[in-house]
Amino acid sequence: LDHNRAIAQLGLKAGVPLEQVANAIIWGNHSSTQYPDIASATINGKPAKEVIPDEEWYKNTFIPLVQKRGAAIIAARKLSSALSAAQAISDDMNRWVLGTLAGKYVSIAVDSTG
Repeated sequence: LDHNRAIAQLGLKAGVPLEQVANAIIWGNHSSTQYPDIASATINGKPAKEVIPDEEWYKNTFIPLVQKRGAAIIAARKLSSALSAAQAISDDMNRWVLGTLAGKYVSIAVDSTG
């Protein structure tokens, strides 16, 4: 879910279709403590930071927006983003069963006891 949100925000900012955005990574759990990482992200095959050379936007808009998007949806709708979560589950199952394209990264949770 958060992976999709990060990809969407990069695509919107760059003005490109989502298919042209790749390799953003979400570190951490589904909360405001997660870290959306764009160090390896690309837009149209170019480094995201080259396409969007705006460090202030990354720090002050992109990261907080991805971290807090779920809470913002709940506050606005008084409901969770169930459809977005369902789409993320479908996307993850597709990637798990069929694999990802060569050179593409995805963020998927791994249950762990430590």
